[in-house]
This record gives sequence, C-alpha cells and structure tokens, in this order.
Amino acid sequence: MPEATATDRGRQVRQRLRVAASELVPELGWAGVSTRLLAQRAGVAPGLVHYHFSSLHALLREAVLEVMRELLGQLATRLEQTDSLDAGLDVILGSVGACTDRDPTSLLFAEAYLAAARDEQMREALAALLTDLRRTVAHWLNRHSHPTPDHTALVLAAALDGLLLHRALDPGLTPARVAPVLRRLLHLHGDE
Repeated sequence: MPEATATDRGRQVRQRLRVAASELVPELGWAGVSTRLLAQRAGVAPGLVHYHFSSLHALLREAVLEVMRELLGQLATRLEQTDSLDAGLDVILGSVGACTDRDPTSLLFAEAYLAAARDEQMREALAALLTDLRRTVAHWLNRHSHPTPDHTALVLAAALDGLLLHRALDPGLTPARVAPVLRRLLHLHGDE
C-alpha cells in the first residue's frame, strides 16, 4: 500500500480537526472551544489548528456548516423519495423527532444560530443553507402539486427551526403535537 502524501495527511488532519470541532461545540458551546482543547481532541499539535485554518472561528464555522449541510442533504434526499405530502411531512418531522433538548445535533444548531448573531460570515452561510432548505421543501411541495409551495416552504422551514429551538426549553414539545397543524397547512388549498 503506498505511503500517504503530505496532501493526504493534511486532508486527514483537517478532517480530524473538523470532527473534533463538531463534537466540542455542542459539548462546550462555541465560546468554550479553545485551540488547545480542539487539538487535544483531534490528536494533533495545537499549532496545526492555525496552520490548516485561518482562525479557530473559521474552523468552528467550517465544521458546524459541514454537519448542517450533511443533515440538510439527507433531508432533501429523503423528501425526494416521498410519494405524498403526508409522507414528506413525516420525513420532516422525523428529522426533528430524533432531536431532544440535549442531543448534540440540537445543541450544534442552537450554537450555530447564536454564533451567526455575532459572525457575519456564519450569518451569510446559515442564510444560504436556509435558502437551500426552503428551495428543497418548495420543490417537494411543487412536485406534489401544492398550490403555494414557496410560501408554505417558508412556514415549514420556520416551524422546523422553531421546533428544534423550543424543544430545548420544552422537551415535551414533540413533533406529534405539531403534526396535525402542519398537516392541515399542507392540505389548505385556498387563496393566500
């Protein structure tokens, strides 16, 4: 087996740093992650953090956005495979149903939103992800002949975010509790 090149080793270190960051942000909060802790978790020397990334915040941003993109990509794939509005709503609510008030994914999303309030690059990146999510949901709604796919996608995306954030404060707020209201929304066929 050929020996890894310097480029391959660099990619591996960058990936280990991103994975460590995506684990530490939910555990400690955005501000609680230090270069030393991050390097220790990734099993690399602290100097490699700044060798591979322009700053600790750039690394945290990249790591968190990578996780969020992957999760939203999985949601898009699953939505594309649905054969009805109800099945799609089940997919959307199922993605939230796995989240609790203290699970790493929910905490990561909450930390990302908080960071975006103070970091313009993070805000722009999250806004782009949100636009992609809305576009995905609107495409799914349109594919199932929903009369107002764009506007309904806005509401569903906001409901999804709200449900994630509210569950941190009210673990009893389950997808099952909001499903009937969202199902009615999907089946409204009147004027806007």
